Amino acid sequence: MFCYQCQETAGGNGCTKSGVCGKRPEVSDLQDLLIYVVKGIAYYMDQAHKKNLKDNKSEVFAMADDYMVKSLFVTLTNVNFDQQAITDQIKAGLQLKETLRKELTKAGLDIDNAPDAATWMPKDDGELTSKAPLVGILSTENEDIRSLRSMIIYGLKGMAAYYYHAKVLGFTDEEITQFMYKALAATLDDSLTVENLVALVMETGKYGVATLALLDKANTTCYGSPELSTVKTGAGKNPGILVSGHDLKDLEELLIQTEGLGIDIYTHGEMLPAHYYPAFKKYPHLVGNYGNAWWKQTEEFEKFNGPILITTNCLVPPKDSYKDRLFTTNIVGFEGIKHIADRKSNGQKDFSPIIEMAKKCPPPTELENGTIVGGFAHTQVLALADKVVEAVKSGAIKKFVVMAGCDGRMKSRAYYTDFAAGLPKDTVILTAGCAKYRYNKLDLGDIGGIPRVLDAGQCNDSYSLALIALKLKEVFGLEDINDLPIVYNIAWYEQKAVLVLLSLLHLGVKNIHLGPTLPGFLSPNVAKLLVETFGIGGITTA
Repeated sequence: MFCYQCQETAGGNGCTKSGVCGKRPEVSDLQDLLIYVVKGIAYYMDQAHKKNLKDNKSEVFAMADDYMVKSLFVTLTNVNFDQQAITDQIKAGLQLKETLRKELTKAGLDIDNAPDAATWMPKDDGELTSKAPLVGILSTENEDIRSLRSMIIYGLKGMAAYYYHAKVLGFTDEEITQFMYKALAATLDDSLTVENLVALVMETGKYGVATLALLDKANTTCYGSPELSTVKTGAGKNPGILVSGHDLKDLEELLIQTEGLGIDIYTHGEMLPAHYYPAFKKYPHLVGNYGNAWWKQTEEFEKFNGPILITTNCLVPPKDSYKDRLFTTNIVGFEGIKHIADRKSNGQKDFSPIIEMAKKCPPPTELENGTIVGGFAHTQVLALADKVVEAVKSGAIKKFVVMAGCDGRMKSRAYYTDFAAGLPKDTVILTAGCAKYRYNKLDLGDIGGIPRVLDAGQCNDSYSLALIALKLKEVFGLEDINDLPIVYNIAWYEQKAVLVLLSLLHLGVKNIHLGPTLPGFLSPNVAKLLVETFGIGGITTA
């Protein structure tokens, strides 16, 4: 295997024996093959769009959109470890690709010059597995081309994850999916130069902004705009269900199905910001947040005592002590773990197996007892705009520090706690994503009633931080977003963070510090390009 898509990749270079995440070589190879199949489908869809052959009412084209988004999401770090599930997804893609080929051939598409990814069909399972090493990351020999293709694909994986959540809530944008097809197909084109691919990287950032905006619209339309909220971190006396991941619709349906049953619902990890949405405040049995960032789940899930639902990443290979209480849903999978099936059209998921288990379990073991304050998405912060501007003009606030992004297991990430604690008291931290768990429980106080940690929400709510910056630029009458008293010190872990970074670059943000290590998929030349063009830098000490 070879995988270098996450921050914790072995030696900062690439996992070659097994994934630091727990991914086995067989699963890694299958994920590479799944991406290859998606590229073949993308080639056909891109050609259909270019030649105006795409019929938006056609069921097969709608299936292709759904397949592409789900397949890219499946291959994100810490999402799916189930070898059979990924194999089934590959086979479904091969059938879809053949259907597409036949339909488009009838419509007049010439496939004689199509790349191998578009025409390859295995004769049997043996040929399926033997193909994987030939189409993985290292099949691109030029390291700069390989680096740029990887950056594009990882950005698209992040885009697919965010688009998936918007789509679940009924919000789609054909322009975004058409770009995804175009970008995937471009990674098959050996005629593209470094300059061509750099332009495509930047275009990925452009559509990253569009995708984040779409998801923001989906979430706020369905659940209201996040508002200043105080979330409890203790544990009650009722049996509980713990919900982790990012999917708000899953949480909503579980809350509806558990009303009046005497079962408490807790959020974990990236589900914490659900408490900030007005729509969720009407459920008194959504009692609080349990635990911290994703990587602590092996100890925290063990102590929860009740069932746990993983709605998206990040899943850590489970311990036997709580394996029988773990449930996955959506695109998440792990061999031997119970899976909640997708909802049928206009229906709800059936969470009864989780609910019945919860009734028989003891209450959670309390980990801590306190509160977390959050809900500072763009609407809430802009409502405080006059107060913020006055604090800046008076000198009470000297600097904003954007510390959004991901958390992870590396001990070096204690840097972010030390950095937050060591900041001067006239600075305010803007955050989103699970990186906040490194400092959101520190007592950092406030500045004139403005908390020194403003949590916008999940990693996708990094869009809120960009909107806040753009609004402040307008309020202060500045020409350049980089003239604001804002600095960026961002922690990354997986591919959604890659998309957020590319989105910030598209918006013109420069001099971002990225850590705790720079991506292993950056070749020396590509890293130099990012440094010289955008001022990207690493971190040293707090």
